[in-house]
Amino acid sequence: MADIVDEVRAWLAANWTSGIDRASWAQLVFDAGWAVPSWEPEWYGRGLSDTQSRLVAAEFAAADAPGTGHDRANLFACTLHDAGTDEQKRRLIPPSIRGESKWCLLYSEPAAGSDLAGLRTRAERDGDEWVINGQKVWTSFATTADYGMLVARTNWDVPKHQGISFFMLPMKQRGIDIRPIHQITDESEFNEIFIDNARVPAENLVGELNGGWSVLQTALAYERRFMGDLARTAKKNKRPKAEKSNVLVELARDAGRLSDPYIRQQIARVDALVTVNRWNTQRSRTAADRAEAATLMALGKIAMSGILHETARVETEIVGAEAMLAGPENPVGDAVTFRTMNAYFTSIGGGTDQIQRNIIGERVLGLPKEPEPYRDTPFRDLPH
Repeated sequence: MADIVDEVRAWLAANWTSGIDRASWAQLVFDAGWAVPSWEPEWYGRGLSDTQSRLVAAEFAAADAPGTGHDRANLFACTLHDAGTDEQKRRLIPPSIRGESKWCLLYSEPAAGSDLAGLRTRAERDGDEWVINGQKVWTSFATTADYGMLVARTNWDVPKHQGISFFMLPMKQRGIDIRPIHQITDESEFNEIFIDNARVPAENLVGELNGGWSVLQTALAYERRFMGDLARTAKKNKRPKAEKSNVLVELARDAGRLSDPYIRQQIARVDALVTVNRWNTQRSRTAADRAEAATLMALGKIAMSGILHETARVETEIVGAEAMLAGPENPVGDAVTFRTMNAYFTSIGGGTDQIQRNIIGERVLGLPKEPEPYRDTPFRDLPH
């Protein structure tokens, strides 16, 4: 481990300056293999372990240098790395890692949120392209995305999980209408997308035709892992440079309540939850079995959701009535209110808490699955 730390420190010292052009820096990081250090050298990485990759990320963060961590946080690149063809990896991954192309997720639909397999967006083959029609919702970054990671129905005559395909849909084309959604936090991070005869090249089909459910599970596992690792706790324009692990202690000290035994007990409880979740996350990173790792990621994701809600609850107890105040003239109350409302983002995104509990119940506790009376029914015959 020490050798990796020494190597990345020396490389950063020799190459990183805060004034360097971002495009040039991204290319340097990419060429050196630091952007995706846990990937194979043939696919732009260094063949490091996940633990070593996180050490690299820590050194980049200490130097305030961007560019690493794509092997954990870039869902587009990670999904292609695991499920894409060699041609797709060569064509689509490098621009994404270098920041030259951006992506969004086109999964959920108004009538297919928790039950993603019930999606009705259709893809129909037309020569060397697929024609897409349908609607997606709760899509982040759609206005700036170059590609949408799209799941669409390509076969209506088989059971619902078997007729789905996964595409990398070019977003900057006619036929894609993006409409922002106003949120309770007074932001518009999410969008609904209306797709009318948009086209995607046949070479952008990821995985097998009608095998998109498997590719989607890969993409969702990365999303849950990312959400379990990193949860947003501040507004975009007020986000601290680095989230502080002792934010509750500092808040209680500032409020003059750090000596209150009840508040101290609540802070200790949240700290215990964070510690246990960190151990569980470390276990998921070392799991050799992919199914076990995916299950542990579900545990980490729902745990982070609970931690955010608990943290917001304790913050509200610490500041008291001030938590009812909002706006720039009430910074403490405004921040606590935002965290309380935004905690629901993690409870929904990447699969709801209820979905994660189903996964844990079935795969960890061995509980029977929910009844599936239409398991073998062709999708077009399903009631809706």
